[in-house]
Amino acid sequence: MPKSQFVDFKSVKAAITMEQVLQHYGLLDKFKPGADSLNGPCPIHKGSNPTQFRISLSKNIWNCFSECKHGGNVLDFIAEMEKCSIHAAALKAIEWFNLNPEAMAASADKTEAGESKPPAPKSATRPASSPKPAPTSASESNVPNAPLKFRLDKLERQHPYLTEQRGLKPETIMDFGIGFCSKGMMTDRIAIPIHNAKGEVVAYAGRFVGEPPEGTPKYKLPPGFRKSQELFNIDRAIKEPADLPLVIVEGFFDAMKLYQHGCRKVVAIMGATLSTAQEELIRQHTNRHSHIIVMLDENEAGKAGREDIACRLSKFCFVRVNQFSQPDMEPEHLTVEEVQQLMEGVL
Repeated sequence: MPKSQFVDFKSVKAAITMEQVLQHYGLLDKFKPGADSLNGPCPIHKGSNPTQFRISLSKNIWNCFSECKHGGNVLDFIAEMEKCSIHAAALKAIEWFNLNPEAMAASADKTEAGESKPPAPKSATRPASSPKPAPTSASESNVPNAPLKFRLDKLERQHPYLTEQRGLKPETIMDFGIGFCSKGMMTDRIAIPIHNAKGEVVAYAGRFVGEPPEGTPKYKLPPGFRKSQELFNIDRAIKEPADLPLVIVEGFFDAMKLYQHGCRKVVAIMGATLSTAQEELIRQHTNRHSHIIVMLDENEAGKAGREDIACRLSKFCFVRVNQFSQPDMEPEHLTVEEVQQLMEGVL
């Protein structure tokens, strides 16, 4: 076998988590967190029972208690999903998560030689979709995402997906620094920079252009990025006047469209649930006189999420829950006039 095809399976398994793989397949929203688990329908045999498939977060393994009647590790899962060998599954994982086989092999050699073993990878942050925030370890919750040492500066700003399908104006596109990426990990996706409260770029999210084919996630996040630590657009929102209400939405484009319509004090939790770290971040930039509007999507996940968020945040400030009159309505769908009416009603 050529050297380039050699795969250290142990290193690959240690480098990725089941959460990241579910996120890659666009399935993570279908799972609900337990104390040390994720539970949902089996993706392998396309089940519907929400308790038939369980993932152990600490052990990074899965088990189907229904038709599959077996389990395995993260590579076993990819192999089952892709109907391929473990070797092929490992190669796919290396490509999907931009892993470095040579570096992993060198690390493994050092470990076998008696040198210190690198710390186990932290689990990926779960996109919120249920009212309970995903459990995080104490070490993870205290470790911030490191600022990136690079910038994607050759993005196509005038891509039709942004201007025609999403209705974004050139100034909004420039303000948020988004654009179509033609190379790298976010190839053929809209790259969206995510800033921390200091204004430092800590990650790029990649949105598939249009509706992705089955098995391809709409959004891609870099491995190891802890989404639960950040609030999209928080760096701009905290610069707005303190007497303006803070609007909380789910998605990137919800925040960008409201921002474009004049509602500048808006943040996106990047899902339908609020993590403990995100709640603390809001606490740091509000007080008992602050006003918050929770404006999640008008679907089951959004309804459940907004009730939980309102209950938690109302303990330290005034919270209003926005309910749309139409099913599946999203903040992104609001017109300029509707946003203005909404804001006038709370000022």
